[in-house]
Amino acid sequence: MSSIKIDKRIVKYRVRKPDEKPVETKPAEPVEIMARSKDGKSAKVIRLTEEIQRPDMLIGSTYKIKTPVSDHAMYVTINDIVINEGTDHEQRRPFEIFINSKNLDHFQWIVALTRVISAVFRKGGDVTFLVEELKAVFDPRGGYWQPGGKFMSSIIAELGHVIEKHLQMIGLLRPVGLDVHQQKLVDEKRAEFEARKKQTDAFSKSHFPEGAQLCNKCSTAAVVMMDGCMTCLNCGDSKCG
Repeated sequence: MSSIKIDKRIVKYRVRKPDEKPVETKPAEPVEIMARSKDGKSAKVIRLTEEIQRPDMLIGSTYKIKTPVSDHAMYVTINDIVINEGTDHEQRRPFEIFINSKNLDHFQWIVALTRVISAVFRKGGDVTFLVEELKAVFDPRGGYWQPGGKFMSSIIAELGHVIEKHLQMIGLLRPVGLDVHQQKLVDEKRAEFEARKKQTDAFSKSHFPEGAQLCNKCSTAAVVMMDGCMTCLNCGDSKCG
């Protein structure tokens, strides 16, 4: 029996019966997608796959993550590759990610996570699913609040938010926002809240003692108890005469 050299990856197989004749398969012809470049000439559209080699220089962005659960900050660097440069199909896509921190407690999962995420980036296709997968990770010890009032369920979840911000910046994700009606309702509620807050601030910023009551004569929150009698410190009105 002669040996057959297999130079391609086996993706599927089927057991042939003894009385079945072999079926000759015709190799599929490669399909080339052509695009129009900015100078009017046609150019081949390149899709990001594992076969694309890393160029000598990549464009990158670095994000700082400072959490209250660690004394050291984490620095996340995402490098992008530009494909179809100079054409109408020019696109910037993430190619690799690096995470750096002085905290050695996270060293193992940082190395593992950077390798897995970078492999997904180089694979090509839709990589936006990583955002939701990372944001869904919860720390069993509890999450923490970011400055500004945003809750993070874990450090991994905040890493998902960083990747989401980066994908929005390069145009792979659309920023999630409110529609016109929702924005109008939020603006109305904010204006209503700020109007009520201004009324309370009129009392809280008073130079009279805290807890002073409103004077019926001068309408100032300056009435306090003095010598067993309610007396206004602004106009001197007293119920004791």
